[in-house]
Amino acid sequence: MSMSEIVTKPVVDRVISNKPLLEVNNLKKYFPIEKGLLRRVQGNVKAVDDISFAIYEGETLGLVGESGCGKTTLGRCIVRGIDPSEGEIKLRLPDDSMVDLAAMTNRELRQVRKHIHMIFQDPYASLDPRMTVLDIIAEPLRNNNLASGTELTDRVKKLMQVVGLEIQHLKRYPHAFSGGQRQRIGIARSLAANPRLIVCDEAVSALDVSIQAQILNLLQDLQEEFNLTYLFIAHDLSVVEHISDRVGVMYVGKLVELAETEELYINPKHPYTEALLSAVPKNDPEVKMERIILSGEVANPADPPSGCYFHPRCSYARDICRQETPMWEEVAPEHYVACHLASELDLRGVE
Repeated sequence: MSMSEIVTKPVVDRVISNKPLLEVNNLKKYFPIEKGLLRRVQGNVKAVDDISFAIYEGETLGLVGESGCGKTTLGRCIVRGIDPSEGEIKLRLPDDSMVDLAAMTNRELRQVRKHIHMIFQDPYASLDPRMTVLDIIAEPLRNNNLASGTELTDRVKKLMQVVGLEIQHLKRYPHAFSGGQRQRIGIARSLAANPRLIVCDEAVSALDVSIQAQILNLLQDLQEEFNLTYLFIAHDLSVVEHISDRVGVMYVGKLVELAETEELYINPKHPYTEALLSAVPKNDPEVKMERIILSGEVANPADPPSGCYFHPRCSYARDICRQETPMWEEVAPEHYVACHLASELDLRGVE
């Protein structure tokens, strides 16, 4: 049974601000390669390589790409789970001021962390097995001095009801819950401090398909109720299509395409996006799938090829693709791509 057969809840009409809530400018995250007894740096793994984009208040930006392309690293840089090597991560605060998370010290970050949270991929590994549900959900409230005593317990109970959990299970430990229930606990924890932006890192990929549908619908309901903004990281394009207002495509640490969801799915401008879309399952078994099989291996982020990183696997590649790095440009209204041939190619999307 496919995702599109189970998820019937449409994307709700939301008011999306024309002001960016988050601006990422020229973000890089390089991991040094150390060798020898003296641990000298011999090179870098370019996990996130000069990425720029914005997320508007109230929207869901989907981020897709193959495993190892840097999606999770990007998400963790944004929440400052890891420190970026270069670039800016500007977050708009409730008073309408912009702060650069990338330039902040740990002490300064404590004042703004409540505005940005993360839902992790593995609902089993992301919860401390020694803590009760009450302690897990209450942790952001305690850390940010937002509530204590009876008020704290009441807020945790309210959050449990919001995400569909029974309040009589407050004193239970994570091992007593199913995978879907654990992810609901993680969602309640991410909501506790009333954040403005939530980074969903493969938030449904570890769950059964029917449970995925429930969690996706829950995320949409919460977004409408609390005016949340999501960065939704996933590798399943069917899931991303259901929840996202815009979609960005990553390949070997770079953003290669970004557009509104319907525009990107119907009218892709990058050959890599075309290949990904060809793998989306069709609902009709009578429809023959014409999947594009990419040749070769994914480029090594520690030693990427010259020019366009995708050119060794691209059937449309020309000499310019091998020699020059493509510029990030707007080829249609709100449709951005990094491809030398974007204006020439007629690529196949999904029907």
